[in-house]
Amino acid sequence: MTDKEMNSREFFYGWVIVAVALVSMAFWLGIRSSFSVFYVTLLEDFSWNRGSSAGVQSMALVTYTLLAPMVGGLIDRFGPRRVVIPGILILTLGLVLSSTIKTLTDFYFFYGVVLGAGITSIGIITYSAILAHWFEKKRGLASGIALSGMGLGTFSMVPLSQSFISMWGWRTTFIITGGLVLIVLLPLNALFLRHKPRELGQNPDGLSDWETAQEERLKNKLQKDTENEWTIKKVIHSGRFWALIIFSFLSIIGVYIIVVHNVKFLVDQGVDKMTAALVFAMVGVISSIFRIFWGWLSDRIGRELTYTMGIICGCIGVGSLSLFETFGLRLFIYTYFIFFGMGWGVTAPMFMSVSADLFKGKIFGLIYGFVEAGIGIAAALGAWVGGSIFDRTQSYHMAFNLAIVVLLLSCFFIWYAAPGKVRLIK
Repeated sequence: MTDKEMNSREFFYGWVIVAVALVSMAFWLGIRSSFSVFYVTLLEDFSWNRGSSAGVQSMALVTYTLLAPMVGGLIDRFGPRRVVIPGILILTLGLVLSSTIKTLTDFYFFYGVVLGAGITSIGIITYSAILAHWFEKKRGLASGIALSGMGLGTFSMVPLSQSFISMWGWRTTFIITGGLVLIVLLPLNALFLRHKPRELGQNPDGLSDWETAQEERLKNKLQKDTENEWTIKKVIHSGRFWALIIFSFLSIIGVYIIVVHNVKFLVDQGVDKMTAALVFAMVGVISSIFRIFWGWLSDRIGRELTYTMGIICGCIGVGSLSLFETFGLRLFIYTYFIFFGMGWGVTAPMFMSVSADLFKGKIFGLIYGFVEAGIGIAAALGAWVGGSIFDRTQSYHMAFNLAIVVLLLSCFFIWYAAPGKVRLIK
């Protein structure tokens, strides 16, 4: 298939990019979310405490944090395929090496460093940097569809990993996962990934050259500084940039307190392992549906209001876990996965869309890399703090309360970033 053959006015290739992103991010978050079921089994096989064990996930997220700006910058300079393909090979290696661990140090290095480095290339940073060039008016919808892969990955890989662990053990499951990454993601990204629509003679959103020219004239007439004039110096001195960093940072702390520890919490409350894994999988299903819905809705009513609505839903879900611990009613498991899934679903599409609304341009990959670096730190902190609070109190109650507080605080900062004021000029 040549680029010329793929270029057609009847078909906008941006939707192929969305599909590639969807599958890749299904693996990205599916692998990260599956840590929760490996975590339960490894705690049984090794005499590690919860804080130290959860710290392996934190280490992977720290690695992601350190590499995210570099990955974004490399994509800006060399294009995505030269970054993604080597990353997939490193990810496969990390998964295979994780099957050989004998000590916590092994686990920190093989999973936290090697796997953490490889998985960065198939994450949100890569596809945010690409989709920002392919979509303008439909950015929220496109981001939502692509990011629905995150929920699908959780839905499929969490129970699948638990099933494989039950049948063949966690070591074999790591190897199988590595094989799937190599067989599926390598050819998919090598054959179909493209950086910008101009590579195929197309324009953002599939518009004609005349429509694109009209959009650019209107934008340049109303906008004081064009998007391509963003520099690192200007970005760092922008209050909106720091509001973007803080809103996503706080949001992810709350999310990862829940994502890493929810399966173990449910098992502690007497829920069997497979059922607990399926509950988490259902969180993924709900989040997938609502990533598309929230993305579509944000194109119409604005990112700020959409995000606030989603976070309120997420807080109801987190509160349901505390109610389940207190009263033991299975009803609260249902309200948990429905409402937390809805809330989790609003996060990533808004991170991508708000960032692109505010800072899309020649160095957007690098800029979003810094956003993802903050998100990586927050995820590591959330994963660690949930386990640490449990080790000190023998309960997740305080951790769940903290998750609600930081989620609600994040809403203030998206309103301060005010992407709606920028979108008014489009």
